[in-house]
Amino acid sequence: MSGSHQEQPLLENSFIEEDEPQETAYDSSEKIVVVGVDESDDEENWGRVPRFSWKKLWLFTGPGFLMSIAFLDPGNLEGDLQAGAIAGYSLLWLLMWATAMGLLIQLLSARLGVATGKHLAELCREEYPPWARIVLWIMAELALIGSDIQEVIGSAIAIRILSHGVVPLWAGVVITALDCFIFLFLENYGVRTLEAFFAILIGVMAISFAWMFGEAKPSGKELLLGVLIPKLSSKTIQQAVGVVGCLIMPHNVFLHSALVQSRQVDRSKKGRVQEALNYYSIESTLALVVSFIINIFVTTVFAKGFYGSELANSIGLVNAGQYLEETYGGGLFPILYIWGIGLLAAGQSSTITGTYAGQFIMGGFLNLRLKKWMRALITRSCAIIPTMIVALLFDTSEESLDVLNEWLNVLQSVQIPFALIPLLCLVSKEQIMGTFRIGAVLKTTSWLVAALVIVINGYLLTEFFSSEVNGPMIGTVVGVITAAYVAFVVYLIWQAITYLPWQSVTQPKTIAHSEG
Repeated sequence: MSGSHQEQPLLENSFIEEDEPQETAYDSSEKIVVVGVDESDDEENWGRVPRFSWKKLWLFTGPGFLMSIAFLDPGNLEGDLQAGAIAGYSLLWLLMWATAMGLLIQLLSARLGVATGKHLAELCREEYPPWARIVLWIMAELALIGSDIQEVIGSAIAIRILSHGVVPLWAGVVITALDCFIFLFLENYGVRTLEAFFAILIGVMAISFAWMFGEAKPSGKELLLGVLIPKLSSKTIQQAVGVVGCLIMPHNVFLHSALVQSRQVDRSKKGRVQEALNYYSIESTLALVVSFIINIFVTTVFAKGFYGSELANSIGLVNAGQYLEETYGGGLFPILYIWGIGLLAAGQSSTITGTYAGQFIMGGFLNLRLKKWMRALITRSCAIIPTMIVALLFDTSEESLDVLNEWLNVLQSVQIPFALIPLLCLVSKEQIMGTFRIGAVLKTTSWLVAALVIVINGYLLTEFFSSEVNGPMIGTVVGVITAAYVAFVVYLIWQAITYLPWQSVTQPKTIAHSEG
């Protein structure tokens, strides 16, 4: 056989396990066939990227917007409103750069999924020894449960607002739990129907928070200066850490690498893989630009109304609507209910994507091939049961919910290295990615971003535990757990440096050559 494409084969990191069927993100019948204006399958054009097509961009649009939901969940909205109330407009620049860092990480996740045909949880199962994979799976599940508690509680708060306090928090949790059935219903109508549903919810958020922005009329000059001029003081460091920490969600890294596999991509042709990566990069960027604008709406509304006031330090999701009503009044449509509608859309969309992510995480790490309704039910139960307990225990005061939220933010921060380090390890290796491994410049930049995110969250953890941990016994327990935690992080970094896949001793990897 002749042809230059044989000199640089695409590598598919798949192990030969003939006795065991492999879990996949999507069955072939579920994938969307992308058809464009240039579909030549000529062997000589195997490495050529087809010219840009708006039709193809539309067909590839969807996964990025589902991914962007994690940048708009109730936890992020709470971080936005607290940053605005306490720091004013001064942290908008950090919100922009944190979104850019999140975009870089999500693009790497998409790159991994497209180039290998497998999502991050599947590759972790294959590349790490059993004990390490179990730890990674547990950490991913804990991160997902913690995130889902925040999202479900956020939805329940929104339902309580919109019902004028008639529906208690625990009943709102039950109502939110039923969104699992909406998810299962929409899945029966295909991926595009599900994506359209999420687009509607994002639209509802955009309209609601833009309406609030119009009612509040924040200063355009202050907004622009906040975005362009970096400012940071000792009084706002806590909010700065919160802005960065709540945008990088561990479960979202796993989710995006699976979502991109909903489109059929011929991975035997380098040009087709690069084409998919190009379109996914465009739509993910557009999605996060939209999420950034929505986050700006929320931050500036609270900056205009509460910065420098006595209420600034006491605002949270529970009382934010009431404070908005007292500050901005009723108007044509009470701002309290506008806030409630936006919060409900954020909570409902993020809980459904959490269910989606839970399916991929559980299926990938454990190689479970269950019916989708069964996987969704298991995933939903793992989150709803602890959330119901939390709702019953913490439905007594606003202060207790704020304390809960602090602990959940800490839980998210702890999990971040267990998604970022494996991702950067896998996407850097030619044995995994073939010709699509990241280059030296992008690799260095990605590790610097990951290190920055981990250090920032490490600061949050240090501050939190130094104020919360009291007594020698509790200190000893925390010290032992911290030592084990650091040891495992060091192990993951060492694996990234040396890359010694545990199966390589016994199982050869298959290399897919394009034969034309």
